[in-house]
Amino acid sequence: MAERKRPRRTRERILETSLALFNRFGEPNITTAHVADEMNISPGNLYYHFRNKDEIIGELYGALEARLLPLFTVPRSRAADVDDLWFMLHLLFEHMWAYRFFYRDLIELTSRNRRLAVRFAALTKQGENTVIELCRGMTVAGTMRASDREIVAIARNVVIVATYWMSYQRTTHPPTPAAAPAEELSLGLDRAAYQVLALIAPFTFGAAHALIERLGERYL
Repeated sequence: MAERKRPRRTRERILETSLALFNRFGEPNITTAHVADEMNISPGNLYYHFRNKDEIIGELYGALEARLLPLFTVPRSRAADVDDLWFMLHLLFEHMWAYRFFYRDLIELTSRNRRLAVRFAALTKQGENTVIELCRGMTVAGTMRASDREIVAIARNVVIVATYWMSYQRTTHPPTPAAAPAEELSLGLDRAAYQVLALIAPFTFGAAHALIERLGERYL
């Protein structure tokens, strides 16, 4: 019984270790040999579970995708509001942070893995469509005023800022060697949600606009 469970546990440990190393040092700087050495297992043991590093990355991306897809929903029984978008962004950035290597090395990863690029493009499109639906709902509710063309442009800008925020933050505010991951998180991702909402703020009014302003004061 114990022997049958062992491969699954080792597989989970490989994924956990790879994620930690990718996040800390960057995916291009980590090989399967580094992962095996960190786990104190032989490379052959690792290859028993994953033929190469791209298989590990594919599995990690699948876990990230499983976290993000449930966020891309809109309320059906009531009108959408800024709180819905805020809640989605809050969870979105938390999950992105947990798999931050993917966003920091996005171009590298998707350029060499066509299947991964297609999956990420579909995920991005679903996120964009969700923002469009939320904005349309706010327009119907009277808390936002924007044309359909403006809403489409806003949604695309939201996706662009959200997708590349960590690269921007790391380039303009590189962490110090002593900075803990939690400190880096508080310095960057808290501001990211407001930065996204700021794209929508000029089109909102009333309580919705006031909420975005309060969030701006909190994070900036």
